[in-house]
Amino acid sequence: MIEVSKRRLLVDGRPRIVLAGELHYFRVPRAEWEQRLELAVEIGCDTIASYIPWLFHELPDGAIDVAGASAPERDVGAFIDLCGAHGLSFLARPGPFVMAELKNEGLPFRLYAEHPEIMPSGWDGRPAPTATVDYLAPAYLDECDRWYGAIMPLLATRLATRGGPVTAVQLDNEVGMLAWVSNSPDLTPQALRELRGWIREHRAGAASVYPMIDAADQTWADAVRTPREQWAGALRIDLSRFMRWRFASYIEHLRARAESLGVTGVPFCINIHGTSDGGGESFGIGISQLVDAYAGVSGMLSGSDHYVGNLTLDTYTDLYVMNAQQAAVHGADQPVTSLEFEAGTGDYGGGFDLQYEPSTIDLKTRLHVAQGVRLFNYYLLAGGINPPLDVAVHDGNDRLSFTGERHGTAAPIGPEGQRGDTFTATRKVIRAIRAAEPWLADADQELDDLSLGLILDAYATEYTHPDSAAMVGAAADLHLHRGAGERRALAKSALMLGYRFDATHLERSAVRVGTDGRPACLLVATARHMDEAVQQRLVDHVAAGGSLVALGPVPEVDLSGAVCAVLAEALGLRPGPVLADGPHSYPSVIAHGWAAPFPETRVGWRQSLDGSAGQMVLTDVGGTVCGVEATHGLGRAVVLAAALPSSPILFGRVLDRLGVRRGLELTASVPGVFATTTRDGAGNRLLHVINISGYRPDVSIRVAGVDRELRLRPAPHAGYMLPLGVELGQARLAWANAELLAVSGGQVRFGPPAGDVLEVEWDGSRPTLPIVRGPIADQG
Repeated sequence: MIEVSKRRLLVDGRPRIVLAGELHYFRVPRAEWEQRLELAVEIGCDTIASYIPWLFHELPDGAIDVAGASAPERDVGAFIDLCGAHGLSFLARPGPFVMAELKNEGLPFRLYAEHPEIMPSGWDGRPAPTATVDYLAPAYLDECDRWYGAIMPLLATRLATRGGPVTAVQLDNEVGMLAWVSNSPDLTPQALRELRGWIREHRAGAASVYPMIDAADQTWADAVRTPREQWAGALRIDLSRFMRWRFASYIEHLRARAESLGVTGVPFCINIHGTSDGGGESFGIGISQLVDAYAGVSGMLSGSDHYVGNLTLDTYTDLYVMNAQQAAVHGADQPVTSLEFEAGTGDYGGGFDLQYEPSTIDLKTRLHVAQGVRLFNYYLLAGGINPPLDVAVHDGNDRLSFTGERHGTAAPIGPEGQRGDTFTATRKVIRAIRAAEPWLADADQELDDLSLGLILDAYATEYTHPDSAAMVGAAADLHLHRGAGERRALAKSALMLGYRFDATHLERSAVRVGTDGRPACLLVATARHMDEAVQQRLVDHVAAGGSLVALGPVPEVDLSGAVCAVLAEALGLRPGPVLADGPHSYPSVIAHGWAAPFPETRVGWRQSLDGSAGQMVLTDVGGTVCGVEATHGLGRAVVLAAALPSSPILFGRVLDRLGVRRGLELTASVPGVFATTTRDGAGNRLLHVINISGYRPDVSIRVAGVDRELRLRPAPHAGYMLPLGVELGQARLAWANAELLAVSGGQVRFGPPAGDVLEVEWDGSRPTLPIVRGPIADQG
């Protein structure tokens, strides 16, 4: 069984890393189930995950078949039992929504025909363009209860707590995603009534902001669906916060129903959406929408859902920040997991439109495990064939899915059960994780006194009326200036220097205390719009002796658009006009004082800080100040009001100026090499090195507590988990420039070195072990 404690996953009481693969039984003929499971075992998975689609199991007459009476593939219990017979656990994902490229996102057609009231309208009363529903519509919840009434007892009898293979159950899938991607909020009459009550309870002076709040229902509905500028700014943020409550209420309902049907004693999972356009910048939107459904809630796990393609400097930064943000909102016991960990070649349409590097799955897994991710669900592990619908709907293919007949063409296991192009790469990294698991599963990333500020309300940008300048303008401002910073400059620069940082949820969490007893230095992307409470939080942080690096426009208004300059006033800043890039406008900046020398650098915009207190750090070429070092109370802040690119040189000087020491100093002859360290409770340490470049660079790493410079030459597109003091029985391995592949029979086996020759250093006061070299493919 699986338990959670201190951000670990305990399997039968022991810390483990769960390595699952998504295999859709409903897309595989029952006679072939066993062959696919055998391949999953061969690739190294210990768990199978699968959606259980309501659409597939409901028959034309409305009856629900989960026992295979109408088709053998509908015997989901038999599939789960077969997983158990092969030593595999099962992570159940029974919806109601499952997405998975299914029609209606996995809901039966009948629901929409019989209950048209569950289909929401959005801005201007327009019908939602997706298959979304009003999650709290009574008719929809009744139907969900009916579906759960059919599937949950089947899962309950197979829970790990009762000797079965089911170790976790996911509730719904990507809740709120459809409304976000379509910019169509749920504005049904019921939701509008609830919104009015929520605003009255949560916004002081609601009647002054919303003069129609006590008017008739239709007047209120019209004012929300087609907002005037007078209240549009407030409505944007109120609507996002209100929907957090609604989504949490929906998840609470599903959980209560599942528990009433016997599903208890295993974690419930929430799948967080948010990547888009091949990047992860927008992932915080999913956290923002769903945070109240799981963060700090006992018995709940959240998992990322990401599709960003090949690892680049940008996507590496995105994934690192996503993991840090996910952890930032969790309770003390909740580990970070990934419920849809992109696997395969990327050729999702089977038309050779994409072809990821085979190293992609390897390097992404290594990054996540270095940051303490405890569960991976490789999605999609195995493809399949979309079955026909029971009743034709005449939509062009009449199949369960809109993808056509074959599905999962990019997967490591192909639609017909063949080993795909990434089968070997996936098996290789799973074996590497298994080999290092004794020093990984109970380890944490070591951190420097540095933290990335997470302002969740900066991601509350999913609902903007297209004709509202207040809404669109605020969302555009926040989109550009949040998370990793514009151009990812804050996070990417720190990572390239070797800084090991986490994230701090600035609306709700205290800043971590650093090794010197002061609050950790905050990296914060600032926008013109920032909530007053968050501005005050930053002021208090600096006043208490903390340091701050702020990149972006100086905050001048709150999230509703009302004047709010708490941070600027405390730091003595005088924000002025913005000079933006454009025809015949090419803003460029120059560093001064301790930030110099730094070459003149083109930027997308700069904001005047002329007349501000503090020491000048940046100006444009005309002498207009756009960067200063300011003091307040016991602390200091460096404010950079320009669209600076990533620069280890400039941001390194900023952090040095603020006294932020690196416990890991990294230099590489080419960009694209990243490193961090982990340590477990017994003191076992691993140095994680990831080279996303196509070069074999010269790399130098100095790690606190290690009295030597570590020189490496990692292979192109390669990752390493290098022992930096690990116990091997009676021996202690102080350092090796190659991964440990196995320790057995009194011998230690290493993989290829991250250099020209293998280097091994033992603790001289302890026995040593004979060394065997061999590729990881030779193992198991």
